[in-house]
Amino acid sequence: MRSRRPWLRRASVTAVSATVLMALAVPAQASSTSGTPVTTTTAAAAPAPATATTTATVADAAEAADVSAAADVDYETWQRDCRAVMDQALPQLKQRIAAPRPGEKQAIVLDIDNTALETDFGFSFPQPANEPVLEVAEYAQDRGVAVFFVTARPGIIHAPTAFNLDHAGYESAGLYVRGFFDLFRNVAEYKTAQRVDIESKGYTIIANIGNSATDLSGGHAERTYKLPDYGGQLS
Repeated sequence: MRSRRPWLRRASVTAVSATVLMALAVPAQASSTSGTPVTTTTAAAAPAPATATTTATVADAAEAADVSAAADVDYETWQRDCRAVMDQALPQLKQRIAAPRPGEKQAIVLDIDNTALETDFGFSFPQPANEPVLEVAEYAQDRGVAVFFVTARPGIIHAPTAFNLDHAGYESAGLYVRGFFDLFRNVAEYKTAQRVDIESKGYTIIANIGNSATDLSGGHAERTYKLPDYGGQLS
């Protein structure tokens, strides 16, 4: 049974970052923040100019685990709780993907850490995909839906992050990372602004998936799906 080991994860991330700093001169990706972001306490209440937002109900198991915030999180429990949420998301996405509006370009947005990738459980580089989320992404990718990634990771690790996502099986239509000035910005506002930018490219965001409230608040997605973070224990 795998358990979360934060100290080992931090050591691994530090080693990767040091290697990147010495071997790569990776500029931060510029990200447009056109328009005024809408920030609210819940995605369901946020007025989104292009799309109406519906917050999906999190599966009972994941909800209960979030509330309990156990001292440690084992891998099997986390996977079961992620699967419960994605088992709810996939039928809804299948229905929406099968009924596009005329001329519509559909997209989904994914957070990375403990959403697309097993950050707190993947003690290696490249980190493995979070399988329940990858399965949903692959279904969307295979049907022409663009998959975007919006992360709070800094731009200095854009290149290894992009490599990791590709290695894990994702087909990225765009990876948004934080530039220098974004590091001093509220994370929820930063992530909302990136979804606004995706919409400005003509996409309809039919789903936004993350494990933190900052991934999902602010609107600009038809549906949001929250994975467990067990009271903030997972990054």
